[in-house]
Amino acid sequence: MKFRHLALAAALVAASASVLAQDIRDRVVKFGHLVQPGHPIALGAEKFAELVASKSGGKMKVREYGASVLGSEAQQVSALQGGVQEMFAPATTSVASLVKEMSLIDTPFSFSSAKQVDALLQGPFGQAMLKKLEDKGLVGLDYWETGFRNVTNSRKPVTSPEDVQGLKIRVMGNPLFLESFSALGTNPVPMAFGELYGALESRALDAQENPYSIVLTSKFYEVQKYMSVTNHVYTANPVLVSKKFWDRLTPDEQKVLRDAAREAGAYHRALSREVAAKDRQALLAKGMQINDVSKETIAKMRAITKPVADKFAATYDPALVELYRAEMKKIHETVH
Repeated sequence: MKFRHLALAAALVAASASVLAQDIRDRVVKFGHLVQPGHPIALGAEKFAELVASKSGGKMKVREYGASVLGSEAQQVSALQGGVQEMFAPATTSVASLVKEMSLIDTPFSFSSAKQVDALLQGPFGQAMLKKLEDKGLVGLDYWETGFRNVTNSRKPVTSPEDVQGLKIRVMGNPLFLESFSALGTNPVPMAFGELYGALESRALDAQENPYSIVLTSKFYEVQKYMSVTNHVYTANPVLVSKKFWDRLTPDEQKVLRDAAREAGAYHRALSREVAAKDRQALLAKGMQINDVSKETIAKMRAITKPVADKFAATYDPALVELYRAEMKKIHETVH
């Protein structure tokens, strides 16, 4: 027992010496996000802060600012570019306004599993996209997630492409989303999220699309009877650092942030998927009727929206589009 204590003490001394040997200074890092406490992204940010403190010997301190207290997605991205905010985890849909190729990740009906998502984002294409952000004053460390989006509505379960036709549905104000839902025969409406519950309650809208967690925490089950698991879009959240801030860091400090973001990312993604399964059960307990849309129906919807995706892809960097398509082909053949 005595030798075990001595070994532990020696290990702690060695770890402390390792940190002291690094070129790390006292720094405060503001990390912004949009979600409420307890959401997987918030918990990921908390884990990230713990890891940064541990890896820097307590010198680098991450302060989390959630629930949009630092502003909207556009405002926080701009703050990173200007160097007045250090970190942010926005959705790819907003980052696509700066790097349009990021929309390839949001291509409807691309993924059939989280494993396929991870294969794309942790592989050559995902890393190429993070690298491309540097020209816009941003450094990407990893991909976290909001997760797969599903359709809810007040009319009937969606079991075929025809079932969505005519639905007045709220979607994000992203051109790819708007045109894809139009191709499916819906009447897509971009609307501020804060107005959505009232519009569903009054039946001004028939439907909306969001991950399980948003449907549950926003209580959409009170005004939407049906959820159809379409998994039509996966929303990723790249973890971004202001390049102006990044360039002031020492290599050791950069390594602390990069390693911590990746470790926290693995923790966050596993937690996010575990929470999604629990949220589905919670929605069923609230009385929501949930049906899994068949692979055949998903394939038909993918075929209907493909011309829209191809139209947008034709305006992107051809090399990145080629890389994306090659990676997706390989993933569909080998990852299930």
